[in-house]
Amino acid sequence: MSILSASRRVELSLQLKLALPILGGQLAQTANGFVDTVMAGRVSATDLAAVAVGASVWVPLFLFMAGVLMSATPILSRQLGAAAYHRISPLAQQALWVALGLGLCGALVLRSMAPVLQWMDVDAAMQPMVLGYLEGLSWGIPGAALFLALRSYTEAMAHTRPVLWISVIGLLINIPTNYVLIYGKLGFEPMGGAGCGWATAVVFWCMALMMALYIRFHRAYQRARLTLTPLVFEPGQAGYMLRLGLPVGMTIFFEVSIFAVIALLISSLGPVIVAGHQIALNFASLVFMLPLSLAIAVTVRISNERGRGNGDAVRRAASTSLWLTGGAGVTAGIALWLLREQVPLIYTSNPAVQQLAASLLLYAALYQVSDAFQVAANGALRGFEDTAVPMMYTLLSYWGIGLPVGFILGRTDWVVPAMGPAGFWIGLLAGLTSAAVLLGLRLRWRLQRIG
Repeated sequence: MSILSASRRVELSLQLKLALPILGGQLAQTANGFVDTVMAGRVSATDLAAVAVGASVWVPLFLFMAGVLMSATPILSRQLGAAAYHRISPLAQQALWVALGLGLCGALVLRSMAPVLQWMDVDAAMQPMVLGYLEGLSWGIPGAALFLALRSYTEAMAHTRPVLWISVIGLLINIPTNYVLIYGKLGFEPMGGAGCGWATAVVFWCMALMMALYIRFHRAYQRARLTLTPLVFEPGQAGYMLRLGLPVGMTIFFEVSIFAVIALLISSLGPVIVAGHQIALNFASLVFMLPLSLAIAVTVRISNERGRGNGDAVRRAASTSLWLTGGAGVTAGIALWLLREQVPLIYTSNPAVQQLAASLLLYAALYQVSDAFQVAANGALRGFEDTAVPMMYTLLSYWGIGLPVGFILGRTDWVVPAMGPAGFWIGLLAGLTSAAVLLGLRLRWRLQRIG
């Protein structure tokens, strides 16, 4: 007798069908950071550290935009479940308006970071390279925002394969563009680590254009194709997306900015410390893509079944996602523990950096289960269009628990002798565990309220 019921097997299949292409796309996009880290690291530890500090600034901003624009997915998917096809294109247009505003604001933020770097006491030798990296990236942020809006649309339509293929093509564009700009080929002056920022800008615009063309011509969107004629602006709907999406963006920002703040707080300890932290963080981010992809899938499934009014299917989608992500967290933790000595060898030949990165990957292994459960619960709650309370829970967990614990252990002698970056990673474990518990309780409350 099968352990899983027929309906449970169908739900499992639906979520994996959605999640696996998203996972491939997320890995390809995250691999751009991996490529930047490896290629800059081959120049010097200073170039690697500059890319690490630059990434600690723009990645939280990018993920904040991604979180805000994720609000389009449950809204559009609910319309799809209710067969309200005539509303999908106008609502998707509102996501594009929101994306345009976010992209322009994000570009201005990246071009205004010089005082922040000075205030955070970033190594003076690194600051010009960091600023050059962020200047290049700023030109691509509007393209990134438009791509994210189009991605939310196609994910809501349960057509996730283009995210995979376009992200892979973006990665393939990034590698030679990095090579040309970092090392100064084809008549360009060598830019070192700063060249990674300009290469990423090129990739973002290429991906946005490819996604727009795919949506315009592929028959998968025939029932509710996104068009710009007539072009409409609905302030009420755009405002609802912002009200729903801003807490999601802040939730992601609260988590990711912890990593950014840690990178900035340890930047004064020297390039070796920063480089070791960046390697551990970059690889842990790659691993995180699996539970994140499953969380996006459960958002689509829950919102779609809510549109149909099927409460049993909503419960089944939520429980299936928790089992999937829990298994993913356990698997990821074991893999990180087993491979912690080998992974740093991919990034650098510096023995000191390798040793530090290996020790930090052990802490990353410990928090995988907590991280998986909190992202799954958050994804399920987004399917309920419940975002404000989860935002408060993550604020408490990451900034009220995680960062203070990390700072006390990492930079002070109050409890134990200052542990440096290891103390901050223990704080991350505390914050993520708190988030998993609180969000799990919130999801349980939501499921109990289904009629």
